[in-house]
Amino acid sequence: MTFKRSIIFTLLICSAFVFAQDFQGKAYYFSKTSPDMDSWGGQQMSEAQKKQIAERMRSMFEKTYILTFDKEASIFKEEEVLEAPGQKGFGMWGSSFSAGPQYKSVKTQQFIQDQEFFGRQFLITDSLQKLEWKLGSETKQIGQYLCMKATAVKTVDEFDWRSMRKKDRKKENKTTQKDDAKSSAVSDEIEVPKTIEVTAWYTPQIPVNQGPGEFWGLPGLILEVNADQTTILCNKITLNPQEKIKIQAPEKGKVISRADYNATVKQKMKEMREMYRGRGNKRQK
Repeated sequence: MTFKRSIIFTLLICSAFVFAQDFQGKAYYFSKTSPDMDSWGGQQMSEAQKKQIAERMRSMFEKTYILTFDKEASIFKEEEVLEAPGQKGFGMWGSSFSAGPQYKSVKTQQFIQDQEFFGRQFLITDSLQKLEWKLGSETKQIGQYLCMKATAVKTVDEFDWRSMRKKDRKKENKTTQKDDAKSSAVSDEIEVPKTIEVTAWYTPQIPVNQGPGEFWGLPGLILEVNADQTTILCNKITLNPQEKIKIQAPEKGKVISRADYNATVKQKMKEMREMYRGRGNKRQK
């Protein structure tokens, strides 16, 4: 323990020197989501069907990202790549829920997400979600950086499909009609847990409290996140690039709160369900 403390102390001294400099950087991440396919479909779904759904999820969730950061703010955006033929994820819904660039300012505590939904451009504006991080003493090496472990419990947005799972009908039958109505707001077949456990690995060698996506708030750049079924891992870092980049919040789109945006999505999902049910009734006639 004494040896680890001496390492951490040395890293903090080095970090203080770096932090005193005017610097910025880019961190490159890739994400991977591994849903529990055993809970999908039960005996009604074959292994081939489960595999097909897993492949569609992989094309929807396995992406690469770039985090551009400085001491006060960051932009986290998906790296643009050509989609392979036949990789359509969950079709129209998959592309509609794909998050645009995310801006985080630790100075103003502001979070802004550029989001397109069914042809409409939104700027989802909110305060940064603060996690109650518990700092651990475990360390591990990620590339050339020594990282420290931290854990937290995170409240999950109801439309964060990375944590979606098959709805537990047995458990659902025991709930009241009011609770049932709330659970069906997301989908008739899937549900998203209210909270998940998060494990993060951060490096004090890069003294910014930034990280991928909505994760932040640790005394060093977060290089790895394990959140429920999803892992986000950094595989490349560039500090102080020659070409300076000014980090600016996105400005194009209708400014909307997270709650109002979710209400908009719910209304659209309700309209889509009613439309498909109407088509089904017409076929039966």
